[in-house]
Amino acid sequence: MISSLPTIAKAAEQIRAGEISPLDLVEFCLSRIERYEDRIHAWVMVDAEGAREEAKRQAETLSEGIDPGPLAGIPIGIKDIIDVIGWPTKAGSPLREGHVAEADAPIVRDLRAAGAIILGKTVTTQFACFDPSPTRNPWNLKHTPGGSSSGSAAAVALEMCMAAIGTQTGGSIIRPASYCGVAGLKPTFGHVSLDGVVPVSKQLDHAGPIARRVNDLLAVYAAIEDRIARLNSGASDGSLRTEGIQRFGFKNLGSEPQPRRFHLIESYFMEHAEPGVAASTRKALKILQDAWSEEQTVTLPPSFDEVHANHYRIMSHDAAENHRREYAASPEAYGPNISSLLDAGHDTSPKDYEAALEHQRRFQADAEQMLSTGAIAVMPSTNTTAPASLDTTGDPRFNSPWSYAGVPSVTIPCGLASDGMPCGLQLVGPRNSEARLLQAAAWCEERIGFQNHPSLLDE
Repeated sequence: MISSLPTIAKAAEQIRAGEISPLDLVEFCLSRIERYEDRIHAWVMVDAEGAREEAKRQAETLSEGIDPGPLAGIPIGIKDIIDVIGWPTKAGSPLREGHVAEADAPIVRDLRAAGAIILGKTVTTQFACFDPSPTRNPWNLKHTPGGSSSGSAAAVALEMCMAAIGTQTGGSIIRPASYCGVAGLKPTFGHVSLDGVVPVSKQLDHAGPIARRVNDLLAVYAAIEDRIARLNSGASDGSLRTEGIQRFGFKNLGSEPQPRRFHLIESYFMEHAEPGVAASTRKALKILQDAWSEEQTVTLPPSFDEVHANHYRIMSHDAAENHRREYAASPEAYGPNISSLLDAGHDTSPKDYEAALEHQRRFQADAEQMLSTGAIAVMPSTNTTAPASLDTTGDPRFNSPWSYAGVPSVTIPCGLASDGMPCGLQLVGPRNSEARLLQAAAWCEERIGFQNHPSLLDE
């Protein structure tokens, strides 16, 4: 047995060296679930016996000299809007009580192919929108964990799994990861398949990993990245599914300091951050400024002024189209916040929707130009720490611009505010820059050295 979870790369080494077994990792995560789940409510379902059987099967395979894959033995949670064969995909809604997935979503299929052990389904807000879920924040049970990937972030923070898959239409990976003091990656739009995922908006939806460390994000993302979509998008940063990545050559990302440049987005983001978040961000940036070769601020383009209004217009229109029949038949089954979203979508005219799409294309071009220098943009991950309320999932305003632009973003924990809740540092790069962005995030993570964890882990 193990006393604490290693990183994914370290676990891979230990498994192959015979120091631990896949079952050790599964049992550790199951023990965490047993200890904390009645207070945290991060899981819709846990397939304990299925995970144990898969761990035993992998151990036998390894003993025969056959490697099950780079993620062999790694327990992973799947957000409950993503299909896992034979399991319900409830999406936080009573309307889907009878649903059973007939096939794995490609995300799940790719994780299994890499050897990951699918531990269970993590809680989502209803249809991955704004109505709070029952999940609690591990740092303080009176605070929101964020949404919509509430269970994924909380489960990772309490070591109930080694990583989890989340989705983001506005801020649903980056925000809960930041609120729960862990790392999260929202990839470039289209770089992870959304087949088998309950949709919110075809123009805005993304899927990506949540994990404790940046290198763990990379390990999972390397497995789920859609190489064909990446090539079709004209990516020049190189696929992450290289032989070196597959063999965990990424484990020392960030350990070799090199001169880098970053652009602090001062306007809007620092202006709208509460004092505790701004102070934590500046403290982290001071640590990085001493090592990075250059710091400069970047000015947001004029098109940024209309980003949030048009993001909401597109999201509400697409969501209304997706739910048109069910919402008309059973409006009482929808929470108040998603109902407001759908009502707004129904009221959006085709002309206004097309105008919003045109603005999105303009801002995407402006964002690419803004990020074209090769520098990484940095800013707070959220405008506040996790609110001390269970009636909200928090404010996505610092994340939705990057979902709207379709560019990749990463959050890493960078400190604690005066309320004892974690703050995140958000890094944003141009389209297709995941490899460089994750390397920069790992470099920052190493220097900031955030070591805090929820007090529940000390029990």
